[in-house]
Amino acid sequence: MLTIDLERLKLEDGNRVLDLGCGRGRHTHALYWQDTPLHVTGLDLSETDIMATANGFFDLPPPPASPDRSGTLAAGDAHRLPFRSESFDAVICSEVLEHVGNPDRVIREIDRITKPGGRVALSVPRYWPEWICWKLSEGYRNTPGGHVRIFRHDQLHAAALRAGLRKTGHHWAHALHSPYWWLQCALWDIREDHGLIRAYRRFLEWDLLKAPPLTRGLETMLNPVMGKSLVMYFVKPV
Repeated sequence: MLTIDLERLKLEDGNRVLDLGCGRGRHTHALYWQDTPLHVTGLDLSETDIMATANGFFDLPPPPASPDRSGTLAAGDAHRLPFRSESFDAVICSEVLEHVGNPDRVIREIDRITKPGGRVALSVPRYWPEWICWKLSEGYRNTPGGHVRIFRHDQLHAAALRAGLRKTGHHWAHALHSPYWWLQCALWDIREDHGLIRAYRRFLEWDLLKAPPLTRGLETMLNPVMGKSLVMYFVKPV
């Protein structure tokens, strides 16, 4: 399940791309296996997630060999990225900034390591669906390693502008996931055992695997209204 629209990054053969806060590697793997050969780096604070991303490289046959295709993984802190300035053609930071202590510093680091003319994609939970989650459950917002802030659209945009990035577009994603998280929060203490939540999870897994036109079309229509994630795209001026 991808949150970032990779086509908006306008990637070319041999580009260097960083998936910052890669988690278990959904965007890292998608970048590595796409037709355009890229030098992909995944970085996360969690060594456990880095190992899961590494294992995911063996789930599918390798893509066509190319000197312009490689994959690298590292554990590190988004506040102090271990990369030289202007070393990436594109940077993805998906569902990370709501977790970090100083998002402005992280975005400044993203700007620092992005080449002039390079592309940046940032995604965070959308304000009002996330606000409902916070109101429904103290456990949701107080989970260790969980979300420590909610971003408004203009707040994320302003933080990127302060770092020197210029916005090129935005969209919303994962509308069908918003009710799932509202259910989880409303039934937080019994969420693991509740039949309705398990049934909704099975529905989302089925939708992910089968991608039927009906639900894909429904989510496309609902995303502007109740998309769970806000996704913004930027360019670093030359």
